[in-house]
Order: sequence, then structure tokens, then C-alpha cells
Amino acid sequence: MIEKVLIANRGEIAVRVARTCREMGIGTVAVYSDLDREALHVRLADEAYALGGQTAAESYLNTEAILAAIERSGADAVHPGYGFFSENTDFARAITSQGVTFIGPPPGAIEVMGDKISSRLAAERAGVSGVPGRSEPVQDPSEVVAFGESAGWPVAIKAAYGGGGRGMKVVRGAPEAAEAMESAQREAQAYFGRPEIYLEKYLDWPRHIEMQVMADSHGNVLWLGERDCSSQRRHQKLIEESPAPDFPDEIRQAMGEAAVKVARACGYQNAGTVEFLYQDGGFYFLEMNTRLQVEHPVTELVTGLDLVEWQIRVASGERLGFTQEDVRRDGHSIEVRLNAEDPAGGRFLPSPGTITTFRPPGGPGVRLDAGYEAGDTVSQFYDNLIAKLVVWGPDREAARRRMLRALGEMEITGVATTVPADIAILSHEDFVAARHSTRWVEDSLDPSTFDAPQAGSAPCESPRGQGQPDDIGPVERVMTEVTAEVNGKRFGVKLWMPQSEALQAPSTRSRVASRSKSSGSTPMAAGSGSGTVTVPMQGTIVKVLVNVGDRVETGDTVCILEAMKMENALCAEKSGSVKEIKVSPGAAVGPGDVVAVIE
Repeated sequence: MIEKVLIANRGEIAVRVARTCREMGIGTVAVYSDLDREALHVRLADEAYALGGQTAAESYLNTEAILAAIERSGADAVHPGYGFFSENTDFARAITSQGVTFIGPPPGAIEVMGDKISSRLAAERAGVSGVPGRSEPVQDPSEVVAFGESAGWPVAIKAAYGGGGRGMKVVRGAPEAAEAMESAQREAQAYFGRPEIYLEKYLDWPRHIEMQVMADSHGNVLWLGERDCSSQRRHQKLIEESPAPDFPDEIRQAMGEAAVKVARACGYQNAGTVEFLYQDGGFYFLEMNTRLQVEHPVTELVTGLDLVEWQIRVASGERLGFTQEDVRRDGHSIEVRLNAEDPAGGRFLPSPGTITTFRPPGGPGVRLDAGYEAGDTVSQFYDNLIAKLVVWGPDREAARRRMLRALGEMEITGVATTVPADIAILSHEDFVAARHSTRWVEDSLDPSTFDAPQAGSAPCESPRGQGQPDDIGPVERVMTEVTAEVNGKRFGVKLWMPQSEALQAPSTRSRVASRSKSSGSTPMAAGSGSGTVTVPMQGTIVKVLVNVGDRVETGDTVCILEAMKMENALCAEKSGSVKEIKVSPGAAVGPGDVVAVIE
């Protein structure tokens, strides 16, 4: 059995994996960037090692730094979580070449299925039809135009080595092709380290239904049940549930068998998810995610299985301890993703910042997988998922009502979150009747119902672990936990310090006392009719689309801002000539910074 696992990830999935490892008596090793030195996943691990850098490319996508941490820690296995290197063949091979167990599929299976193009071909060979599309990388915008004109608009450009909606752009006509292709490649490179993209027909009103599979190294491949992930914005999931509502059982069985065929076709092992689009009584293979999914907890709650535990057991060479006939699905589970985004007006703008209050709900049938606590900072450099709220109920309606109750108890301030949008979705009659699709949130919901609060003001802080000995003398002292980093390994050191020094110590973990509520929303460009284009959030300018002297109209995009792995357009709010450009690509900007002046 595996003895020590290095978790090559961050946030809630790193916390999730660490908890199961601890229950199994397995040691845990965290890795962290400079910005994550005090992160929750670091605090919970048995050991932690610095990767250096701030951005994902400098840290969590730095193979050499992770390999060095494996060697120094003596970890005998690596769990990649999801995102980052979880579907990267080169990384998996680098791990296994060191004699370390990769808790995931064999590198060959990742190579086939991690590349969405080759996965389409593998599914076709297994007799499972995919969404109409091109099964080769796109090199030029003219290819997008040619495909759109032959297959019909709209067309979806997708990251070949990605998933979760990252790097996906919908092109509704030829004039959009070049810009959409460039944007998709940028996002794919930033999030997955590979810029390759491919094309598919964009279906009109599909539901996104995926099948969880688990396979061992002894030839056993099982499907554990489906998840409906149709509530999406920007092609990224907001709410997931299992089982899928209003879903015929004969389709469920056929989809499960198709998922097993796809898994067998690539010699798959460990946990994986085969995704399908379901429309008009038929389903189409979409892709296979060769990793654990964000939404795996809903499957766990209805099956009673710990998928991370079985990932580790399968990676250790064990047989699955159950058969297809043993798999039981009881009741209904719903998961809501709590993202640091302001959904007001349907914009879903990233909202990085420090969480001032985080009061989770409780009660029967409620589970929270979080990567943050009050006092933690959600950085612009990483994914904006704060936590996942998951509930179980004896049926869908009971689970829906329980989720609404739990969301009503949830209190998060300091950053805007998607909670108001989640409540609007769960309360809508279309969701209740299962009439929603992947386009429903953006095409049918009234965005004025997404009344999200704005990030609050800076909190009052108090030091972590306060306490005081009997003989402190006239100077008030507190017991303070300070982070010491020795040769790249993190240590937590408790010191008695004067209170004034403890409050100023930069490596001190502080708890937040503020409970103030916040209100309002953040526009994409400040000021109605303003001649200045300003930045609503911290981020990086990736493209400037205008030059000094250019004529712009109201609503024209001036710059592209990347924040939390999402690209956002900064638009002009008045017509006129560009008088001044104050930024260039690569510039780091913050809220209120002026990027352009229009007169």
C-alpha cells in the first residue's frame, strides 16, 4: 500500500485528497507557490515544500520543482487532483520514471484520452459516436470558417488538452473566427500548458450528462452512475446532480455501457469520467476526463463510495472490491460550486480578494469541500473555486430544498460569490421541471435575479492562536504561529511575541473578526459614459485592441484582462477617439487602474 502521497495541486481538491489519505493512515505532502504559503491545503498536510513563483506556470506547472519536492519528501505516490498536470502525459511519465506511483490512469491512456482529438477517434473505434466535428488540430482561422460554413454555425472551439470549459469559445459567424481562436489558444496555454485546439458543432439545446467510471489493473471496468452538469455559464459548470433528472433508464444503461467501451478502448485504469451531450433522446460522446472530476462528491453521496480511496487502492494494485451488480444508487445529490465571481447582470466577473467571513451551513445531508477559510486570499493567478456545497436527499425535490436551505445559511463576505445565481437557478421552474440545458442559464434566465454583493472592505485582524502566559510582564504578548521556510520546506513555529509585533509579522496567519455585509456590483468599465476605461479587478492585460487615435464606439472592446484564468473584455462606455493608452500586454493591473482615455 502507498505510504506517502504528494498532492500536486492546491485549493479544495488538495484538501479533499489529504483528508482521505489521513483516514487511510497515509502521509501527505503539500506543495505551494509563494502566494499559497499559508493556504489551507498547506496547513492541513503533514509536510509542505515550496515550489517558488506566483503564477501557475512558475509553480504548479513547474515539473522540475515538483520532482524535487517528491525526492526531498520521500513520497512514493503523487495525486494530481484536477486541472494543472492531471491530464498531462509528460508529467505522468516523469513521475513513473522516478519509480513513484501516479494516482491516475497509465500515461498511455492519458495520451489517448487527455488529447480530446485522439479521444474522439478512440471512441469512434469503440463504436461510440461523438459530436460532429473535426478530429485534427486547427492551425488557421480559415479552417474554423470552412467548418462553420459546411457544418453550420455556431461552432465550438475547444482546448485539445483541457476541459471544464477552459479554452472553449463559441463562434457564431466567420467574422468572429480569428479572435475566438486566438483567445481559446491563450486560455488553453495558460491553464493546461498546451495551446492546441479543435472544432465541434455547437448543439442547440443539449444537456451535459457524464458517466463516472472506475477501472482496476485486473481488467475490471465499472460505471458508477451519471451526473447532470447542464447548469453552466461560459461553458463552465455551476450546479451538478446525480442521478440525472427526467432521464430514461434505458438511456442510462446504454450510456453506462458506452462509457465502459470507451474506457476499455484505451486500456483505462483508475477513476475517469466519460462525458456526453444528450439531446432529443440520443447521446453523443464529448470527451473523457482522465482524472477525478470537480463534481465527484455527488456520485459519492448516492453510491456511498469514497472515490479518492478507490483511486489510491487501484493505484496500489488492488482489485475493485465490488461488481457492477453491487453498485447501488440511493437518493439524490446536488452540488453547487461556490466561485469567487460577481454574477450581477449575468457577467460572472472574477472577484479575487480576501475572504472576511466564511460561515458554512450545517445540518443533516450537508457536505462542504472547501479550499479556503476566513482570512484566506483568493488570488487572481489561480482558479476561483472557493468551495463545493453538496447535499443529499431521498429524492430530487428534497435535495433541492435542502440545498436552498443550506445556501440560505451560507455566509461569505470579502469577495463576491456565485451564491445568488445558484439560488436563482435552483428556484426556477425550468430547473424544477428539468427543462434546462447547457445554454439555459445564459439564454433563458433573467440576469437581474443574480443580485450579487460586492467585495467588502478590509477586515479587522487578530493573530492566530492567541494566548498569554502568566508572567508576561508589562508588555502584552501573544502566542503566534509564524511560518518558517528552511531550504524550501515549510515549518510552523509558535513564538511568544509582543502583540504589536505579532500583528505586523508578514508570515503570521491572521484570523478575521469582521462580519460586515457588503453590497453592490462591479462593472466592466467604470462610470456611465465615462471617457476613462478602468479595471474592475486585479489581473493581467493580455491584449490591447486599440491604438492612440483610433475611433471607438460605445461597447467596443479596448483591452482583454485575464483574471482567475478567465478572459474579460474592458469596454468603452462612450464613443470617441482614443487619446491615451496606459497599459501594454503583460501589465499587472488592479481595481480602478486606468487603461485608456477616450475623448
